[in-house]
Amino acid sequence: MKTYQTILMTGLIAGGIFSCTPKSTDTVESDNSAETVPVETKDERPSPVVIEEGKIGGKDIKIHYGSPAVKGRTLWGDLVPYNIVWRTGANEATYVDLSEDFIVEGNSIPAGKYSVFTIPKESGPWTVIFNSEWNLEHGHFQYDEKNDVLRVEVLPTWEGNSEERLSVKVESPGIVIRWEKMKLPISMK
Repeated sequence: MKTYQTILMTGLIAGGIFSCTPKSTDTVESDNSAETVPVETKDERPSPVVIEEGKIGGKDIKIHYGSPAVKGRTLWGDLVPYNIVWRTGANEATYVDLSEDFIVEGNSIPAGKYSVFTIPKESGPWTVIFNSEWNLEHGHFQYDEKNDVLRVEVLPTWEGNSEERLSVKVESPGIVIRWEKMKLPISMK
């Protein structure tokens, strides 16, 4: 009986140790010296978590987002409705970590962490929101407008090439969001 208990305990301890082993991550360098780090492999989550790091005007910025795929779906006005707050990604809320104060589309925002939400429009500029509640497990379902720190208007452009996965990159003019044929350049300095 003692041998059985010893074997059982050894198996449970070994299982606990191996289940706590950290997941592997890959790092990809982009042309603007920003890093993109997938936190989980594509097999683990349909919309993998990505961490993008870079510098804007010598100031560090980190972006954390879920990267959904188009998968042949109609995005704008359907999967992502117009005139409704969108979490600008999948799963948890997308957020930025700003090492210093920044100027976003001509407006100042202090250093800190902020969730990023977007209100897509059928035409004209989209609203980009920086909200003080950055650690939201269920994205826009927990969004509360009273925690908005900054709202700016940004005009999207539509490109000929289609991006299958949503990306939020640190590149000129600051942060650029791309998904399907939409490109949303957010000026930051």
